[in-house]
Amino acid sequence: MRQIDTDSISATPCNTCPTMKSLDQKLADVKANRSSRAFIIADAKDADMAFGVRAPGPRGYLARSGARPANFSPEVWTRDEFSYRNLPEFLDIIREVTHQGIVDIMLMSAYVNEQLTIKEGLFKNSHVTPAARANDTTDVWAVRHGCYTREPSQPFRSASIDQIQCGQLECDREGGDFPGANLGLYSITYVNNLEQDREALLWYKQFREEAEQKQFRHFLEVFDPNVDSGIAPERLGEFINDNILRTLAGVPESGRPIFLKIVYHGPKAMEELAQYDPNLVVGILGGSAGTTYDAFRLIHDAQKYGARVALFGRKINNAEHQLAFIEMLRLITDGKVTPEEAVRAYHGVLQGKGIKSHRPLEEDLKLTDQAMSYDGSAARRATVEVRSSPLGSHRGTVAETTQKSVGLQKVSATEPADWPRLRDGSPDFASMNSEQRRTYDTWRLTRKFG
Repeated sequence: MRQIDTDSISATPCNTCPTMKSLDQKLADVKANRSSRAFIIADAKDADMAFGVRAPGPRGYLARSGARPANFSPEVWTRDEFSYRNLPEFLDIIREVTHQGIVDIMLMSAYVNEQLTIKEGLFKNSHVTPAARANDTTDVWAVRHGCYTREPSQPFRSASIDQIQCGQLECDREGGDFPGANLGLYSITYVNNLEQDREALLWYKQFREEAEQKQFRHFLEVFDPNVDSGIAPERLGEFINDNILRTLAGVPESGRPIFLKIVYHGPKAMEELAQYDPNLVVGILGGSAGTTYDAFRLIHDAQKYGARVALFGRKINNAEHQLAFIEMLRLITDGKVTPEEAVRAYHGVLQGKGIKSHRPLEEDLKLTDQAMSYDGSAARRATVEVRSSPLGSHRGTVAETTQKSVGLQKVSATEPADWPRLRDGSPDFASMNSEQRRTYDTWRLTRKFG
């Protein structure tokens, strides 16, 4: 196993970074060689399009530049009592991650993209590609005390393509080069309702045509239904796969997304989609924070079964040391360490830097994340063996392994048990009270936004 130099995990600017973006190099390599180990890692720092004040994440980790001044009235609270970073502190972390040079994509909101890409030129001499969230459907309007996420997802776009590319309503297109991002995330949430899904597709069609005209690249996020879809949980992977392929069958190469971002529904669903078309690059989203092993095992297994991209938001943003966490992700996808070795190495980095971990090493080596514990939906377990578990030699279903390791009977630590369910284990939305629905929506959105 590679020895980790804790002093090397820093945000020193990469003055010798190639001007060609690593994203483009890896996409070309993956399409030319199906056995390529090239793997694209994106840091999803776009949650301000959903969560507002909570988006920058907890203040337990700050950039080397430290805390940024904030004006808090002492009779109300102190700066230390307020648990979330402010935007300047958030931008400092984005700068550090970009200077580290390990991720391939930095996904931001249109506003943050304007501040760092257009005004600051952060990505000019970096191989990291800037990207912006190109739409914000209603199922991500996760404001505190709001009820928007309880309704079927509705299409909506805050930022225009021109605003992402050049920070204003209309770009000067004569030169063909733009100061902002020329890559965006477009999101669709199919809910298995004809009118809802047709409307979502019409909006996507309009976006695709505009993007093609303006030479704007995009990647497509297709998320699980945010309301009861009537589909059995173990069949959701098939529902999503078929919708993706049906949607893109009518789109020529000039208008297609450069890759996908989907929930990891297990090995079968991933292989089914990944093997279908060599030109279709499949990526996964990170989901809720979970244990460190959850994150490392997720990226390892998704890559094993065909994924070539991972977009981790919450898993990175809530890490004790984001730069070290990202380096471990890269070591795993490069095949240099196993997920178990990476967890131990990561804890070694934290110990070397004097940083208190969120949980003891033994707890952090447990598999609890739903993305690794079911094949189809968070509501139902799959009978998939966990091999080479760091917890011991027990071999059985994921459910059995998870229950044994975390002491649960039906639901993992990342899926609260306090909402009603139907017989098949899926959420019973009709029987939920407001508090139960709020708990469910919070859990679902942390999985969606990472």
